[in-house]
Amino acid sequence: MARIVQKFGGTSVGTVERIKIVAEKVKATVEQGHQVAVVVSAMAGTTNQLVAWTKECGILHDAREYDTVVAAGEQITVGLLAIALQNIGVDARSWLGWQVPIYSDDTHGSARIERIETENLIARLEQGQVAVVAGFQGVGPNQRISTLGRGGSDTSAVALAAALDADRCDILTDVDGVYTCDPRVVPKARKLDVITFEEMLELASGGAKVLQTRSVAMAMRHGVKLQVLSSFEDLPGTMVIEEKPDMEKNKVNGIAFSVDEAKVTLVAIEDAPGVAATLFGALADANINVDMIVQTAASAPGKTDITFSVPGSELERSQKVIADIGDALRYQDIITSADVCKVSVVGVAMRSQPGVAKTMFATLAEKGINIEVISTSEIKISVLIASAYKELAVRSLHTAFGLDVD
Repeated sequence: MARIVQKFGGTSVGTVERIKIVAEKVKATVEQGHQVAVVVSAMAGTTNQLVAWTKECGILHDAREYDTVVAAGEQITVGLLAIALQNIGVDARSWLGWQVPIYSDDTHGSARIERIETENLIARLEQGQVAVVAGFQGVGPNQRISTLGRGGSDTSAVALAAALDADRCDILTDVDGVYTCDPRVVPKARKLDVITFEEMLELASGGAKVLQTRSVAMAMRHGVKLQVLSSFEDLPGTMVIEEKPDMEKNKVNGIAFSVDEAKVTLVAIEDAPGVAATLFGALADANINVDMIVQTAASAPGKTDITFSVPGSELERSQKVIADIGDALRYQDIITSADVCKVSVVGVAMRSQPGVAKTMFATLAEKGINIEVISTSEIKISVLIASAYKELAVRSLHTAFGLDVD
């Protein structure tokens, strides 16, 4: 007998009929003799509607009340799934974040989990009851509902698996595993049987939508065994595992892309100690994530140009933050573009095998694609290119690195 956490996303529970299908899947796992905790998202589209209503009532709204509204989607889903399970003879009970309880900090709208008290949950699991837990939500130190940010249900599932000392955490979604690239863009993409935590983390941060970045980082940190598989088909999935020596056979294991990108260049900014700290400190204080950063010499003495990328959805706020500290930065001009795309190649073998950058840059050059910004890590190379070349770039790189399915 194993203790398993199963997470079902919004598409998987998007209708009552799909919730009934999920109930049957959970029942099958219970009948195998396992203890099961299920984490669910809101029904597809529900959170977007709740967010829209919140903004309609007030653009500048209290984040605590925002959380009260948007957490309602998961409350509906856990109740419906518990009813569906009970209706097919499975003992089940719904749990909201505050009932578990899942304690978080007080950063409403993007809270971080601090601890989970599982004594009551474990007692119910050992009695054979299925725990249906609301993803995405917890309770802050002020005893108010908190939410974990978009995609937070993955984080809820992994955190719960760690707290329960579960044997495995299954992420069931509308795809049947992790692919070398998004198969909707690269038809020749192939499914991976296994992928390392580090590679999955880099792919997720590069734009792959299969797993949320925070959840992968948490699983790696706590040693939670992750499996990605389909909610709709009984097919083998992809296991996310620790790195093994034979994984260095392939230079690149996957290609990711993100279209929610914007480029910002500050022209002729003051070249002095503390200026970069002032710039990126202000952006950090505004909770704006900066990704790629390049600093180059400007034509004027004592000046430099700084180029960096931010999420496209944060471009307007970034410009406001920079304008507010303009006197301290003393830049000549600001140039922005939202018409860019980030493309990343990822593989653990980059640590020991040279030539990845050469292949990547030569392939893009051959296709006439200009590279605007480059950033690297131990196992990833990312470039910023014009959005118009997204599909050409990822398909060409997928072929160049031998990832196409036979």
